[in-house]
Amino acid sequence: MKIQFCGAASGVTGSCHLITTEKHKILLDCGQFQGGKAMEAMNYEPFPFNPAEIDYVILSHAHIDHCGRIPLLIKRGFKGDIYCTDATADLVEVMLKDSGYIHEKEAEWKNRKAERAGKALVEPLYTYNDALDSIKYLKPVLYDQLVELNEEMKVVFNDAGHILGSAIIELWVEEEGKVSKLVFSGDLGVKNRPILRDPTIIKKADYVIMESTYGNRLHPENSLSVDEIIKIVLKTIKRGGTVVIPSFAVGRTQELIYMFNRFYQDNSEYKKQLENLMIYVDSPMATTATEVFRKNAQVFDEETKEYILRGDNPLDFKNLRFTRSTEDSIQLNLDKHPKVIISASGMCEAGRIRHHLKHNLWNPKSSIIFVGYQAEGTLGRLLVDGIKDVTLFGEEVHVNAEIYNLEGFSGHADRDGLLSWLAGFREEPSEIFLVHGESEAKHDFAETIKKELGYEAVVVEGMSEFALENHKIINMEEALREAVNQEELFKIKKRISNIHDDLESILYHTQLAMDEELPPERVAEINNMVLELEKMSLNLGSAVTKEDQTEQSAFEDAGK
Repeated sequence: MKIQFCGAASGVTGSCHLITTEKHKILLDCGQFQGGKAMEAMNYEPFPFNPAEIDYVILSHAHIDHCGRIPLLIKRGFKGDIYCTDATADLVEVMLKDSGYIHEKEAEWKNRKAERAGKALVEPLYTYNDALDSIKYLKPVLYDQLVELNEEMKVVFNDAGHILGSAIIELWVEEEGKVSKLVFSGDLGVKNRPILRDPTIIKKADYVIMESTYGNRLHPENSLSVDEIIKIVLKTIKRGGTVVIPSFAVGRTQELIYMFNRFYQDNSEYKKQLENLMIYVDSPMATTATEVFRKNAQVFDEETKEYILRGDNPLDFKNLRFTRSTEDSIQLNLDKHPKVIISASGMCEAGRIRHHLKHNLWNPKSSIIFVGYQAEGTLGRLLVDGIKDVTLFGEEVHVNAEIYNLEGFSGHADRDGLLSWLAGFREEPSEIFLVHGESEAKHDFAETIKKELGYEAVVVEGMSEFALENHKIINMEEALREAVNQEELFKIKKRISNIHDDLESILYHTQLAMDEELPPERVAEINNMVLELEKMSLNLGSAVTKEDQTEQSAFEDAGK
């Protein structure tokens, strides 16, 4: 069995991992790269495999960085089944159709500019109809249901507690009569959070592919972040400003609705101060996603189920409004009354949030609250890092609004949460691969794992491939490089040996006739051989393995 990491290997987006056996090829996720032009451009690169050869896709959850290139995969030849939980299937339909629409609109905008400039037109990554077509490949299953993909492979989806329907994948693979178990964490959620259950603890695995987004950071307690967000809201509306919350349409938005619901419904100290404040969810996708949440209450945690049984709707309250139309969205920025606007996208890379930022970033009365991870290169990350001037829709905007980053709302487990999940294994897995994290976070987390658990972890960097043999790994890139080096080394050594023999012959015959002066052509021949020896020695230095260092010195001495 081989694992090739085709995404989320040098950052936190583009999750895509290829598992290859003697008979089958399957993908774990097929997500979009996000985070600036360079990352976005990677979506248009060819897949590092033939999509037509993929038998199945196993999808961990519905966030775009995990499912966003599925329509492209199908366009390029994939015709297999896509397995995921039933809640994920519902959300994927929402996410992909919205993504296809955005890609179409972006292509239209670029082509209008290209036509005026006389440049070549561009194609969207995929269209709304491509996304719609991809839905028919989804095969929804239940949590904890054993699914036989084929005679050699079985899979189970366990609750990851990250977003609705998110899963930790257990995959059993049989080859040559031996069964190996691979566990893919997907994105792990945070314990004791509203709506969702805690991540499932897995007890055994031979190989683990694990996310490490917050591998070197700790979140503040969520209760502290909840109090903080209410204090920021009250402070902002007191001075007549608007609170803008960039939020992922799936997950964080519903958690925020749940949180505000509790403050409006319960007899809290803030209830009276908030009773006239309107909360707007300005995202058609978030609106539809919230409807999906409501119809999948069977996977909620016990606290939320009890809330529903008491007759309360945890995702609705009297001051909550959902805006679908563009006209309603525009009206929000014309209305000068203090309010809270929750809008997608969470990293501010697309969608209506950019309009709300344009109308509020300049205003010192307003506040911008980030409640999710901000990838490198995104507008959200720039704002969190303190940038003072940004360009939105061709207009430069100076940042006067107060910027807050409340990581307590993150849907990703922090360092201790990740470590706690990994400690749940009864014995050390043969290998742990760290993905879905920035380089520093992965390396720091690998050190933490070594220090706290005594386990070794492989920090995956770039689109690397590993062969798994008898529960040991072989780095395919290194193995290939070594094979090439050994072949090249053999050629170099053979040539050096031939030159050595030629030189020995020339010098031996010269020694026999010491009184004879070497003819010019013989001197030139020796000089050329010495130059070639020097060149061979340089090549040898780049190709030789450690064990060959002594032998290399001997050859160089012979050349001299």
